[in-house]
Amino acid sequence: MSQETAKAVAADMAGLVEYQDGSIVSRRIIKGAAGTVTLFAFDIGQSLSEHTAPFDALVHVLDGSAEITIAGKSSRLEQGHMIIIPAEAPHSVQAVTRFKMLLTLVRA
Repeated sequence: MSQETAKAVAADMAGLVEYQDGSIVSRRIIKGAAGTVTLFAFDIGQSLSEHTAPFDALVHVLDGSAEITIAGKSSRLEQGHMIIIPAEAPHSVQAVTRFKMLLTLVRA
């Protein structure tokens, strides 16, 4: 199976990436000049340490729950919740439960 998802084909978003014990799994859905769309599946307790990105990013939680800290302010997101991470803002992600998220990075 290719890394990117087929175009014009309906798909179950959360089903496109599977959980793996003790890991973070990612799958790129779209990569283009204007940005990227990537799915992630985090096992419970997994995290991304604080980092920055040069562009705004939208995080949409598809399953489970996560703690996302942006510029020192922590937010708990549950299934269906979203948050926008501003460009250059230091942020981190912590899996409170197993969770899946869709990350849309906007380069424009």
